[in-house]
Amino acid sequence: MENHRKLGIWVLTALVVGNMVGSGIFMLPRSLVEAASPLGVMLAWLLTGAGVLMTALVFGNLAIRKPNLSGGPQIYAKELFPKGSNLSILSGFMSSWGYWVGNFAGNVAIITTFASYLSTFFPVLTSEKTVLEIDSFALKLGNLLTFLVCTALLWGMHIIILRGVEDAGKLNFVATAAKVLGFFLFIVIALFAFDKAVIGPLDAPRYDGDGQPIGLLGQLNNAALSTLWAFVGVESAMVFASRARKQADVKRATIAGLLIALAIYIGISFLVMGVLPQRELIQSEKPLVDAIVAIVGPAGGYVLAALGLISLLGSTLGWILLSAEVPYQAAKQGLFLPAFLKENKKRVPSFSLTLSNALAQLFIFSTISNSMAAAFDFVIYIATLAYLVPYLIASVFQLKLALTGETYAAGRGRLADGIIAALATIYSVWVVIAGTADMKTFLLGVALLASGVIFYPQVKKAAQQANEKQKLSA
Repeated sequence: MENHRKLGIWVLTALVVGNMVGSGIFMLPRSLVEAASPLGVMLAWLLTGAGVLMTALVFGNLAIRKPNLSGGPQIYAKELFPKGSNLSILSGFMSSWGYWVGNFAGNVAIITTFASYLSTFFPVLTSEKTVLEIDSFALKLGNLLTFLVCTALLWGMHIIILRGVEDAGKLNFVATAAKVLGFFLFIVIALFAFDKAVIGPLDAPRYDGDGQPIGLLGQLNNAALSTLWAFVGVESAMVFASRARKQADVKRATIAGLLIALAIYIGISFLVMGVLPQRELIQSEKPLVDAIVAIVGPAGGYVLAALGLISLLGSTLGWILLSAEVPYQAAKQGLFLPAFLKENKKRVPSFSLTLSNALAQLFIFSTISNSMAAAFDFVIYIATLAYLVPYLIASVFQLKLALTGETYAAGRGRLADGIIAALATIYSVWVVIAGTADMKTFLLGVALLASGVIFYPQVKKAAQQANEKQKLSA
């Protein structure tokens, strides 16, 4: 691939910001105000931001030190064990599998949020009119139309991406630039409407299902998993490292994208809490639109909803790109089914793209029976856990490099990288523990990983054949 056809730093940064500032920015204010007090929310953002910054530094450093290992943080799992061993292949495949499933499941959260914001212009998408009744199941008109809209968006993006990854990346850049400008404008407007009386006491109590008060640490744990969802996508530049013009651009794009997204998230989530009362915010299916309507009236709601649609189109494009790239790059490393190596004439991983979207389509069926907010929460539980283990794996692998001195010939930067890796590892372990404390969430995460076991024998066979070819050629 010629250099001019590769991804530059601006496109890579747009992929990071576009994938991070996706559905979360529109729906998380509702989830967070339910999980924690304003003080708990702010502490969760700061703690998660610091932890993800350490993780982002790990990603950027590994992209430079191990440029041959591209495709996402899960790819490093195989490097934690002897090369070519069963443990190496199994860990590499299982982490890639979970990460891939999390990707296309996460797409659905973005796509359903798109439908939610489209309902601002087409209220029929929330219609409760029954169009079909079978026994106890009643299909609502709004749910049916939402399903059709989500399906059309998914496969429309599929067609765009088939025309070329680089062109799709440029389109994502335009959408991301528009939404970043729009969100900063929202922050400026909301600053003038912010009301301390609406947000209430910073340490306002929160209660569990039994009516028992939840302490600040408990609130922090509750909010941490939701805030982590907002940062999922920080590895986007790393996934496309093999398509980058310079490996150094991967690190720069990752850090720049993280800082831009963090500023947007903290500003918007806190300001929305000072515009909409807690009870109203919890009930909202489009919190940002409801907030701007409360400030400037219905016209502002339409403008923000339009911005949301542009934003979510870009995020959908970026995440579908990511979900196709992950198994494709894993297959190149011998860690996924060989069929995922198939490309079209534009060097797009066509088989991976088609299967990823076909499986995402299955998740979209959840809109038939659930509200858009319920579908969003359900998918967050599944998708977020799929990212926790790969983030931990990347941090542990960077720690291993720092401890052994591998890739540190002159020893320069080894101590600093070791400290960063240790902090990223501690953060990742804490989030895994917090994220799997709930039994339902834990079982969903285990089921997600276990679902790939049936394909492992085929992956192992392909990996062994690839190793034999390498030995013969040597």
